[in-house]
Amino acid sequence: MTDVRYAIVADIGGTNARFSRVDLSALTLDKVQQYRCADFASLADALQHYRTDQQLHALSDVAIAIACPVQGDMVQMTNFHWQFSISAMQQQLELSTLLVMNDFTAVAMSLPAVQAAACVQVGAGTAVAGQPMAVLGAGTGLGVGHLLPVGEKGYLPLPGEGGHVDWAPTNQQEWAIYQQLSAKYGHVSPERLLSGPGLEDLYLALAAYRQQQVEPLSAAAISQQALAADNALASATIAQFFASLGSIAGDLALTLSTTGGVFIGGGIVPKLLPLLPQSEFRARFEQKGRFTAFNQAIPTYVITAEQPGLIGAALYLKQTILQQTQGE
Repeated sequence: MTDVRYAIVADIGGTNARFSRVDLSALTLDKVQQYRCADFASLADALQHYRTDQQLHALSDVAIAIACPVQGDMVQMTNFHWQFSISAMQQQLELSTLLVMNDFTAVAMSLPAVQAAACVQVGAGTAVAGQPMAVLGAGTGLGVGHLLPVGEKGYLPLPGEGGHVDWAPTNQQEWAIYQQLSAKYGHVSPERLLSGPGLEDLYLALAAYRQQQVEPLSAAAISQQALAADNALASATIAQFFASLGSIAGDLALTLSTTGGVFIGGGIVPKLLPLLPQSEFRARFEQKGRFTAFNQAIPTYVITAEQPGLIGAALYLKQTILQQTQGE
């Protein structure tokens, strides 16, 4: 591709920072290391530690996916205290290239690579090549992104904060859930349901709706008990989670006519994959009134790749270096 073959990519969350070397020709990852963010004063310190630990000081091209908005040179993490200037960190670490992007920008960039090899299709529909794609993923929060193919230039990722739009209840049970969450938070967004904390709130809201007295459960416990089918309320919570996820995914499909497909990432859904086919996810994705037939033609996938953020960051870096080289 160019003289640059190896680079460093990173996926930074509020708790952990994951780094890897990437072969930009084959898009293969190795030397993967994960550190606790709390063990370092800054992202620059963590990156420098990784380069030293893995003897990678010769690599000067870096792409970082990070869980917060990236709208300029200054970056402030949402759920951790790290903040930094991109240009200052590039100069401090003597990097030739430093790309910093929102974590779901990176996941969106991974879609062309993971679609064939690391996805499970849910329901019908056929992807149309060269058309927009959407991705959403539930974890600590609800990430949302889009990807636009732009011909010979590659792909244009569209970051956004779609997890924080208004959530609209569609039946009596959801109206009761809305009232419970509205009393607690005021504004009810999809993230209030479709996230780890959202699962915990959803469990208690359903208990109140059913007039059951229960103790709070962690998201992990709710998921485990639903998978084991030994807690009816946990099973109902996951069923509601998938129904709401389908509705929001269908909204994304309509918003940008994502006939290239809608992809589900994040840490929660892949672990619950055995429960997805019998859920209302696909039915709610398709139920869009006069545009039901439109959404029926659009495929939905669950991303099963372990490192989509790192893969996407690598693809974005490779595309950027190619464009820079071609512009010289």
